[in-house]
Amino acid sequence: MNYKKIKPCKELAPFIHFYWELKGNELESQWERVFPDGCAGVVTNLGNTCLTDNGSVSMEFGKTYVVGAMNSFKDSFIDNDTHLLGVCLKPATFANFYSYSSQNELTNDTIEFEKSNSFNVDKILVTPFNYFDYFFSERIKSKNNQLQSVVNDIHSTNGQISVFELSKRNFTTVRQLERNFKKYIGLSPKEYSNIIRFQNALSIIKNSNQNRSLLDIAFECGYYDHSHLTNEIKRNTGLSPSLL
Repeated sequence: MNYKKIKPCKELAPFIHFYWELKGNELESQWERVFPDGCAGVVTNLGNTCLTDNGSVSMEFGKTYVVGAMNSFKDSFIDNDTHLLGVCLKPATFANFYSYSSQNELTNDTIEFEKSNSFNVDKILVTPFNYFDYFFSERIKSKNNQLQSVVNDIHSTNGQISVFELSKRNFTTVRQLERNFKKYIGLSPKEYSNIIRFQNALSIIKNSNQNRSLLDIAFECGYYDHSHLTNEIKRNTGLSPSLL
């Protein structure tokens, strides 16, 4: 499997994390697991039909799909004819490009886009990432992110902040914060914070030396103990820490 990421143009950097391309190879076919990161995305299939959402959704050639934010892992089957191109949006920026219902209606789902929102396959095959820059630059409706300051607070604390403290810092109520997160991200503030905390723990586990205990990492990341951390990792990845 070959996977690469490309940064968007400067104008789109506040709204898009990266573009990506995934191609299968002749040596192996496999189920590929994606862990939750709190972001929505858009993907198009340029290869044979690809199974995703743990086998429940078939992505067909030439069609474009919106992928809602996830609160659990998701498996896709990658074979030698797989060729996917995608866009990873930053949190709460889906509404900057698309008119759509509340994001919580898309959580954990992969939904085919209507033609008016879909990519042009003929153009995308020529220069895919230049096409993405043009496509999203033309579609941008607003440069305001309703939740940017709240998301910044969550990331600056690696997810170790209470919803009450978030609402207090951002001069809003807990209830309003809940509504806005469901609308613009598709997750509750607590779910999103938990994902960022999990992602931080995952990064530390993967990059730390083997002498560091899981208990030590658990305390650093704000978990009660190593069992709490282990359970969160299993919930988000389906794997135990030793298999990461």
